[in-house]
Amino acid sequence: MTTEEPQRPDLARELIARATESAAHQAKRVRDQLDAVQLGQGRHTDHANTNVLRRILAEHDWPGHRLVGVSGARAAWSIALHSDDDYAFQRAAATLLGRAVQASDAPVQHWAHLHDRALITSRRAQEYGTQLLLHADGIELCPLRAPTSVDARRATVGLPPLAVALKAVRRRYTPDSSADEAPTVVRAGAA
Repeated sequence: MTTEEPQRPDLARELIARATESAAHQAKRVRDQLDAVQLGQGRHTDHANTNVLRRILAEHDWPGHRLVGVSGARAAWSIALHSDDDYAFQRAAATLLGRAVQASDAPVQHWAHLHDRALITSRRAQEYGTQLLLHADGIELCPLRAPTSVDARRATVGLPPLAVALKAVRRRYTPDSSADEAPTVVRAGAA
């Protein structure tokens, strides 16, 4: 990874602004604080963000640390995570992110989350246990392939054991918590 100035600070600013707006909306959505009109506006925003990221991927490949800096790359990852309405794009983004990881231009944890999200979006079991459903009565892990070996797979991508991660997520989603660093949670029935 690099700490140098990004090659395209203009793209970084755009990605960060879009992801920040989306994150604020997602936090309200997860807490069921949006009406039907606001939910529709959020879907429109996610669709627009997907199209912007699609253009960036077509022109530059994955916008990693060298191109857009650490914050810009994180924003691109966040936008890709919320591109649930376009599975083919989400899967392609995961592939490009995987290549960026191999080139030491993105964190492998981002790839694991996006890989899992693309699997769940396509109604398949996830690999790393990063995707959760939020219900009124609690948080549930999305379907998981080979649950007995998930911690070994998580370790290969630098993620903590699943029990530790779930405890942190549950703590984060108590009524008095902040959603600034919200994990990858989808509302039941939304994915």
